[in-house]
Amino acid sequence: MFQARIYVTLKQGILDPQGKAVKGGLANMGYQGVADVRVGKFLVLTLDSPDRQQAEQSVREMCDRLLANPVIEDYTFELQEV
Repeated sequence: MFQARIYVTLKQGILDPQGKAVKGGLANMGYQGVADVRVGKFLVLTLDSPDRQQAEQSVREMCDRLLANPVIEDYTFELQEV
């Protein structure tokens, strides 16, 4: 079995209104040193896969088809045997 830790973020150049709101909230709380905030998604999947190569292929397919919008989002993942 493998555990995939997937990070989905907006591509550079895509406006991030949620990140802007978080940055404003932090500034209102007195955290003036925050230069930028980008908000994304973090997912943890446990895969019953026979080997690492198959697990990686499955994670890529899931990200491309459902978990990330390839038009506006990038993703990276880490795979660990559990």
